[in-house]
Amino acid sequence: MPLAHPTATPQGDKVKRRLAVASLTLAVTLGVATLPATAADATPAQRTRAHTAQDTAAARTAAAPPDVDVTKVTAHLGELSAIAGRNGGNRRATGQGYDDSVAYVKGRLQAAGYTVTEQPCTSGCTSGAGPNLIAEWPHGDANRVYMFGAHLDSVSAGPGMNDNGSGSAALLETALTLARQNPAMRDRVRFAWWTDEEQGLNGSDFYVRSLSSTARARIQAYYNFDMVASVNGGYFVNHITSPAAAPMKEYWDSLGLRPEENTEGAGRSDDYSFEQVGIPTSGYAMGAGARKTSAQATKWGGTAGTAYDPCYHRACDTLSNINTTGLDRAADGIAHTLWRQAVRTGTGECGTADAMANGGFENGTSPWTGDTGSIGAHAGQSAHTGTRFAWLAGYGSTRTETISQTVTVPSGCTRVTLGYWLHIDTDESGSTPYDTFTVKADGSTLATLSNADARSGYVQRSADLTAFAGRQVTVTFTATEDASLQTGFVVDDVTLQGG
Repeated sequence: MPLAHPTATPQGDKVKRRLAVASLTLAVTLGVATLPATAADATPAQRTRAHTAQDTAAARTAAAPPDVDVTKVTAHLGELSAIAGRNGGNRRATGQGYDDSVAYVKGRLQAAGYTVTEQPCTSGCTSGAGPNLIAEWPHGDANRVYMFGAHLDSVSAGPGMNDNGSGSAALLETALTLARQNPAMRDRVRFAWWTDEEQGLNGSDFYVRSLSSTARARIQAYYNFDMVASVNGGYFVNHITSPAAAPMKEYWDSLGLRPEENTEGAGRSDDYSFEQVGIPTSGYAMGAGARKTSAQATKWGGTAGTAYDPCYHRACDTLSNINTTGLDRAADGIAHTLWRQAVRTGTGECGTADAMANGGFENGTSPWTGDTGSIGAHAGQSAHTGTRFAWLAGYGSTRTETISQTVTVPSGCTRVTLGYWLHIDTDESGSTPYDTFTVKADGSTLATLSNADARSGYVQRSADLTAFAGRQVTVTFTATEDASLQTGFVVDDVTLQGG
């Protein structure tokens, strides 16, 4: 992790007219049914897809996040340490130590079946810096990509075992575990090892700048791992309250760690490159040069008043500077997040963790498409939670606005519900439904609201989608205004919930 980096600039407010007439269509295209574990792992009985309790249990086991073997993670660290030792004691981006590190990681990934690419950094990087290394597991929906990344370079002062051999090694063994397990994938997973991070996030910045707008839109979230084995460390999650962070926080919460926001690392590692273009991000860290507080020492152990990593950017960042317990917890949390986000749940599982991404609109506009200018922190309305929402209609002239998202409806749930919070703001009066808001699925009307349902605040609404579990359907929210007196429909916290 470099010493410092500037922070992002917030978006400006959109001023919206609130006079009359509009119509709205919010189309949410729901994904394909979930499948059980791969056919190669299935027994003959499972291949018949008989709906028995034994089949369901087997599918759930195959889809469960694995335990990543920390001894294998530390073995990768040992290789990176040896590489540094053969190359002047470091793995800086412009040296042979970095190139040899790339070769080691690349060789392991190629042998495991990954599609691996070395991406030269042709602009913005330090002269002579080695390439980014990008590895894609060639299964799952290529239009929905989850990225997991760590910088592979060290500073010139030392071998960089915690900064950032720890993140690089944990990421590598997670990738190899995925290949060994070979579960059925719902979405695509892409791993990255970045060059020239220590000189200013240059490798990841180049990668993001090189992506087309379409390629950026396919990335559902980016997860970053920088210094995940600090000897006096804490347990920190980037953007801990965001939807992207939910599975990361969930895993560390399950261990009783009570993680905190990674304030020290904000804007200082490769996730910032993705944040700048509106891609949701999260990640793990255990801290750098900042000092542990008394409260943190009470909660996590260690020494208050001492740096999380006393060897941060120093020659002593060697194999003796590794917190193996923290490294183990980070690696398992990476796998937990990957499985929750991109692996198909087995038949009979009711999984909805990633069913609706950015439903609260807090992380830019992705993956919503359509009239995304309606999404923001607009003057004149307020969010149900957070600061952002979708304000559709309420212009004072006839028009239609649409936003849409592709998601997955789980199978195996007793009930699947599309939930949303809706504030209806109207200048109409009386009980006549001049302006209407209709919820449909595959053309079938599920609910109809109107200006007569206007309230001073948000009201939680829902529609039953149980009949569509395991199918690809289109859910449509349609708001229609007549030619006089505005009605605006403000939508927030859209979810797809199973139970």
